Amino acid sequence: MTASITLVLFDMEGVLSHYDRDARAEHLAACVGCTPQAVRHAIWGSGLEARADAGEISDDEYLRELGILLNHPISRDDWLAARHASITPNEDALALAAKVAERSRIAVLTNNCRLLTDNIGYLNPPVARLFGSHVYSSALYGAAKPAPQTYLRCVDQLGVPPAETLFVDDTAANVNGAIDEGLQGHRFVGVDALSHELQARGLI
Repeated sequence: MTASITLVLFDMEGVLSHYDRDARAEHLAACVGCTPQAVRHAIWGSGLEARADAGEISDDEYLRELGILLNHPISRDDWLAARHASITPNEDALALAAKVAERSRIAVLTNNCRLLTDNIGYLNPPVARLFGSHVYSSALYGAAKPAPQTYLRCVDQLGVPPAETLFVDDTAANVNGAIDEGLQGHRFVGVDALSHELQARGLI
């Protein structure tokens, strides 16, 4: 029998908010006077963002290396402004999460560096208001989803057994990774399907 759910653990980008990489690249390119293509290579093509998300480098190291790749110093304010430009809250998904919070615990687990979670109040105010301090970055756990330790260390920190956690993510590999570690999972493809899943489980 499937265990009852006491925690719903949400991914952020692609679920609770929409993520526009192009807007982020264009904003940072305008700040430093280069092309968006150069920014995309520096952040993603070089592997720098993946290393930051996995907690392999500190926030200061990340910004310093990004500045070297772009041949221009990158301040925290520059980075945050560009990141802010990339995020649009998904109000319908947030409304569902708020309904879940009436009956169960909720939290966020996102593949991101600590710069994002430490500044969530500026970057994504609706998420900050709803989830409070329970917004966790993969960098905190030393690996990005779908690495096993990312899920297991997060639910352990929250004091909830994996089997009593429903993990919601828009990426199949991340959902499958959670299921492999004993969590229950739902791949987010839209608000209607998520609403049906939550109703079927008695979570809303």
